[in-house]
Amino acid sequence: MSFYPGVEIECNSECNKEVEAEINLVIDYETDKITVTLNSEQEVLNCFWEDAKNELKRCVYRLLSKRENGRVLPWGTLTGIRPIKLPMALMEQGKTDEQIQNELRDTYYISKEKLDLSIKIAHTEQKLLEKIDVEDGYSLYIGIPFCPTTCLYCSFTSYPFTKYEDKIGDYLHALKKEILYTASKFKGKKLNSIYFGGGTPTTLKPEQLDWLLDLVATNFDLSDCFEWTVEGGRPDSITREKLKVMKNYPVDRISINPQTMKQETLDLIGRRHTVEQFRSAYEMAREEGYTNINMDLILGLPEETTEDVRRTMEEMKLLGPDNLTIHTLALKRAARLTIEKDQYAHLHFEQNTNDMMQITMDVTKEMGLEPYYLYRQKNMSGNLENIGYAKPGLEGVYNILIMEEKQSILALGAGSVTKRVEPDGRITRASNVKNIEQYMERIDEMIDRKEALWNN
Repeated sequence: MSFYPGVEIECNSECNKEVEAEINLVIDYETDKITVTLNSEQEVLNCFWEDAKNELKRCVYRLLSKRENGRVLPWGTLTGIRPIKLPMALMEQGKTDEQIQNELRDTYYISKEKLDLSIKIAHTEQKLLEKIDVEDGYSLYIGIPFCPTTCLYCSFTSYPFTKYEDKIGDYLHALKKEILYTASKFKGKKLNSIYFGGGTPTTLKPEQLDWLLDLVATNFDLSDCFEWTVEGGRPDSITREKLKVMKNYPVDRISINPQTMKQETLDLIGRRHTVEQFRSAYEMAREEGYTNINMDLILGLPEETTEDVRRTMEEMKLLGPDNLTIHTLALKRAARLTIEKDQYAHLHFEQNTNDMMQITMDVTKEMGLEPYYLYRQKNMSGNLENIGYAKPGLEGVYNILIMEEKQSILALGAGSVTKRVEPDGRITRASNVKNIEQYMERIDEMIDRKEALWNN
């Protein structure tokens, strides 16, 4: 729960069951009303209200806020990972910014700061999406689920390179089958963007990376593709040879991610690279002619303070990336920090991530970067958000597409999820299995899933 992060919550539907707890929230549904009781405080709602669900959320929020001496949450009662969809939908209805502000504030109790940010980003996204062919176009995601090591906070489909090195060739062979199917199935459609993610695609050897890039470039029509991103997230996976390989193809956007510029934190979270390695990889990329480089940072990492974030941002200002994506730590079930939480119980996690976020907002503005996409996750530190910043004209369009779900995305590789966006906005999905052995063994089934998705 956002008001009480990390606190154990017990739910039951037995009205007469006595539960010993510091806070007892009771919701009593009757024929013509809903009574909400938080310890000794109580509100009664008319359950026939058209917006009963949101009113119930607002009621619980008001009671919790009162109990916490008026404390408010920046996103109010809003849940879900795609908050920008709300102002976007209202803009499409022709509503003004003021009308959008009022409606979202009254419905969700969102703070003015977050409303201003959301509406600004919605306008940016709306303009960028104008060049997208929603009906006849699509985007392509290719997942390479291998990393040098697995970070403590990571919950993505990822396998350590050293342990799985002898399986990568077979994985690429299966992936080739899926790539060739997709290229044939969507021949004549407009491919607007390509994203190589993972994992860490640059974990591949130079000759493997070259083979994969050539496979895509040879089999897909790239004449309508205006963005090709390759995640080189781990600096210890980047070499000059790999950078040269990518330059032989129309790869125009790469990521080199430090997460933090504090070496002690990198060691603690299992990154296994140095700050100096990151600087070196970035400098090499600039020397090889890359003019759109993204960097990822994470706020709220274990043992990190506000001053650590300030120092990291000062380093960012000196380096001058073209994109900077600010994540707030969100611990998911599959992360080692969650699975092995007893082992890491001694670590301190800074709760005042709002101050950290403000530092990043201030410095990105000084750097001439503008916010262009935003999303949220469960269990985010400070109940905040992830924000992508970019120099005007260098925004990551694929990032907007994956968040706003305006265009179909064909996702290939283990653990990937294909989304088909219908003209009426309805979305259907087809998932690939996460386990790479299963993916290789069942590659025909993965292809059949996509076939069925598009034939229905």
